Amino acid sequence: MEDPIETRNSNLSTSMCSYENLPNHEVAIVMVPFPAQGHLNQLLQLSCLISSSYDLPVYYVGSATHNRQALLRANALNPLDIAKIHFHDIPLPEFASPPPDFNALSKFPLHHQPLWDASLLLRKSIASFLRDISSKSRRVIVVHDYFMSYNVQDVSSFPNAESYIFNCISVITLYCSLCLFSGKSIQLGEELLKKLPPLEGAVPDEVKNFMDFQSPYVDIKSGDIHNTSKVIEGEFLDLLAQVESKQQWAIGPILPNESNCGEICGVKKGRKIINRRFQINVSEKRINESKKGDF
Repeated sequence: MEDPIETRNSNLSTSMCSYENLPNHEVAIVMVPFPAQGHLNQLLQLSCLISSSYDLPVYYVGSATHNRQALLRANALNPLDIAKIHFHDIPLPEFASPPPDFNALSKFPLHHQPLWDASLLLRKSIASFLRDISSKSRRVIVVHDYFMSYNVQDVSSFPNAESYIFNCISVITLYCSLCLFSGKSIQLGEELLKKLPPLEGAVPDEVKNFMDFQSPYVDIKSGDIHNTSKVIEGEFLDLLAQVESKQQWAIGPILPNESNCGEICGVKKGRKIINRRFQINVSEKRINESKKGDF
């Protein structure tokens, strides 16, 4: 059966991707982020950690716009570490960019859906890059976002390549979500379950549909990588391993230990710091409240 995404992708040129000058490597790391800031930034942080700690070549593959966005919005990272990363631009088709609706009932940034749909057209360009890099490396390790699973499915056709999903959310959130969506019971203590906020309704149908589309291509992975610590989420990591039946690695924190996180978030000393999620739309009233520190 003809792949509808490939049909739409047939007219998308890959001429702007030139790989003839790629050097030969023993091991090459290829990062494939999802084009949303909270996802771009975390894979950039991991890229810096690998390139600076292990002296391995890291290729960060995305559209020119989003590679530039990742660079411009990088924070708490050493510019010398960023300079070691090889950024490769791949073509992304034009897409609508409607403004966010700050008064919508759902605070999820659904105005980005045209971008999500456009991101499904990157498979051919990514496969072309992987084909070239795998021919010049003994081993290729692809680290990708869950939402890019469809695009990296061709990794299974290269015998010297393997893929891992990098999860941008906490392990407990991922575990509870997987149990909820699969109809399995959440194996957590009753007292802890009472403290957890309800997940029903937290994810819009549009996002669920996008996740469902990726699902058939997830099992290609060799395992999962998490930006967390076993000291903090070891129990949940073990539970997730039982659900996933794949290896799970906790490698966090991936940011440098000494970082002025409070200053980055615009929070002065003495003020209570609340974890801020960037993948939401915030009303003008809430923005003004946050400026005053009245969370």
